[in-house]
Amino acid sequence: EVQLVESGGGSVQPGGSLRLSCAASGFTFRTAAMSWVRQAPGKGLEWVSSISSRGDGRVYSGSVKGRFTISRDNAKNTLYLQLNSLKTEDTAMYYCSEGGSGTWSRPTGQGTQVTVSS
Repeated sequence: EVQLVESGGGSVQPGGSLRLSCAASGFTFRTAAMSWVRQAPGKGLEWVSSISSRGDGRVYSGSVKGRFTISRDNAKNTLYLQLNSLKTEDTAMYYCSEGGSGTWSRPTGQGTQVTVSS
């Protein structure tokens, strides 16, 4: 059974930083492209970033490029997302998902909440 457990969210002021983690199990993590997606209140799922299975390919949505960094540790079966220069519009529930930018699966984890406010 695929399990994805997100953590690391919190409440920060604009300009702040957070590091999200996603612990994966139940599938061969090291061979899977992975993605982060988010859902703001009252809105649909929005793709944020994806990383290749070996971590040598990364892509970002225009709204986060230059501020967020995706990474992974295949030895620990863990995916990360470093969030810097946070804006109020980054407020959302963040989920990790198996798959790349065009193939990510609908999230099954509980997500981790990021709230940016002054």
